[in-house]
Amino acid sequence: MRAGFNLAFFGSSLVSAYWNGAATYYRGIIRGLYDLGHRTTFYEPDAFARQEHRDIENPDWALDVVFPATDDGMRRSLYQAKDADVIVKTSGVGVLDRELETEVLNLKRPGNLVVFWDVDAPATLDRLVQDETDHFHRLLPEFDLILTYGGGPPVVKAYKDLGAKECIPIYNGLDPSQNFPVDLEPAFNADLSFLGNRLPDREARVEDFFCTAAQLLPEQRFLLAGSGWQDKPLPANVNYIGHLFTKDLNVFNSSARAVLNINRMSMARYGFSPATRMFEAAGAGACLITDRWQGLDHFLEPEQEVLVANNGAEVAAILEDLDPEHARQIGEAARQRVLASHTYEKRALEVQAVLRSAQNGHNLA
Repeated sequence: MRAGFNLAFFGSSLVSAYWNGAATYYRGIIRGLYDLGHRTTFYEPDAFARQEHRDIENPDWALDVVFPATDDGMRRSLYQAKDADVIVKTSGVGVLDRELETEVLNLKRPGNLVVFWDVDAPATLDRLVQDETDHFHRLLPEFDLILTYGGGPPVVKAYKDLGAKECIPIYNGLDPSQNFPVDLEPAFNADLSFLGNRLPDREARVEDFFCTAAQLLPEQRFLLAGSGWQDKPLPANVNYIGHLFTKDLNVFNSSARAVLNINRMSMARYGFSPATRMFEAAGAGACLITDRWQGLDHFLEPEQEVLVANNGAEVAAILEDLDPEHARQIGEAARQRVLASHTYEKRALEVQAVLRSAQNGHNLA
């Protein structure tokens, strides 16, 4: 049996999903790699009050190292990580991103891999296209591998056009041990629920797909969760509950007649970018309604496993016709599909194969 990799991840946070939508993605991938015999140390800065809003204690499937969000704290963590087989810098750490992207490349040595793992590739690519002076243009070709959390062929082509040696999407998935159906909880009961943090390229789409639907259906109940919406004017039938802790994800998804997925504008434009929330909701047996984007049928079958809308008026029309039994059927079909095709166990096997091929110097295309 081949020895496992020792991986060092520099990312936003493994233990807190507070202003950190990638947390469950990191957990799923890293737990899956652990089950395959690989070991990960995750280095995260103490920033944005994430440690005060932890969702989990330190896991037994990874070593989590919290470092001061200072240059000295970063450099001590880099020194600790220098002997790892695979050194990963993720996008969107939130502090010291530019410094980390430069410094991890200084840890390159014969036999190791230095990887940039982009959890918001559309935003990164848009930034690079719009600014030819961006520092990352110089760094990009130096990484052994670019992994992304989505984006499909359009993102792969865009990254290669900018000089990446290789770019491979590793999609979100389901961890069946964490996301599963539970009994309805009245406090989370709604006709339509949506979970997402308030971000500039998401807000207008939330206004359209979610708030417009709520305005058109004043007798129905809408539930909004996520950080940053507290001062947002909302229709009277929208209940805003703030940050949703990971422990409440299953009851949130199981207690709604339908759960809405809204891709951010950049992700919708590139396509092939299923949000983590889609798989979490499907794992809980929720009936998903999503905005339309290229590549959706690669993950769920429209009208059979997921319902699709082009705007808030169409969301409202779907809700008006959606009886609980049909919603249950859609949700169960989605659950079976993700259990069969989109688990983090499968994603971890993909990562393992990619890393071994890269280590052996094979062409990954």
